[in-house]
Amino acid sequence: MQESVNEQRPDKIFADAKEVEITRAIAKEFYDVLQDRAESDIIIIGAGPAGLTASRELSLMGYKVLVIEQNNYLGGGYWLGGYMMNPVTVRAPAQKIWDELGIPYKKVGEGLYLTPGPHAVSKLIGAACDAGVKFLNLTKFDDLVMRHGRVAGIVVNWMPVSALPRNITCVDPVALEAKMIIDASGHDSVAVKRLVDRQLVEWKGMNPMWVEDGEEHVVHKTGEIYPGLVAAGMSVTETHGLARMGPTFGSMLYSGKRAAEVTDQKIKEFENQIPK
Repeated sequence: MQESVNEQRPDKIFADAKEVEITRAIAKEFYDVLQDRAESDIIIIGAGPAGLTASRELSLMGYKVLVIEQNNYLGGGYWLGGYMMNPVTVRAPAQKIWDELGIPYKKVGEGLYLTPGPHAVSKLIGAACDAGVKFLNLTKFDDLVMRHGRVAGIVVNWMPVSALPRNITCVDPVALEAKMIIDASGHDSVAVKRLVDRQLVEWKGMNPMWVEDGEEHVVHKTGEIYPGLVAAGMSVTETHGLARMGPTFGSMLYSGKRAAEVTDQKIKEFENQIPK
């Protein structure tokens, strides 16, 4: 009997795998996700704290959720607490979401709680993945798909395409469809701004910092701003002209939860209108 490779090489640690097998495995998994989620229940633009929270909530409800993110990492500004320092804070009752996710934290003031940003982000990303959310990184929002006065999807392209010189940029985008879109793209508010450009939505821009006022209103104002499009997180702040709240993230987490609730409600309303 021929000896196995490991028996021939007792110092060997890892299993055999050809380079081409690795390539094929990565490509197949990527395109399996793309094929499956090209038509999703919900597509979320932006994988910051609001987008990640909304994605997890909706996936736990049983929806097929895709998140697109233009960076090669997930988490947005949640990695840092401000001024390139990574502790992040929330104000009560947002620490209950940290409890739900198993994120350790400490109380640093009356109603004020703190944890390392990388710990909070990694737990939230892991929870979204565990719930069944799928992600397309380095994917840049380009435009909206619209039918009959309703947002029906998004147009996307590879993020690196935007770095090409304009005179050689002739890479056409592709379209992804969904019942609802959530703009959680932060200050950029990319989907909302497409509607603003077409004079379908009014744009106000962010007001100066006022933590208490900003956090309260961003949650209350989270909702559908045009049929098929919900704004969450800092997109809400920018759209409605709310006060910025700086490096505290409770309203981002609660805005994500609120966006999930609104999206669930709007999908049910939309499906009830479809003739059976």
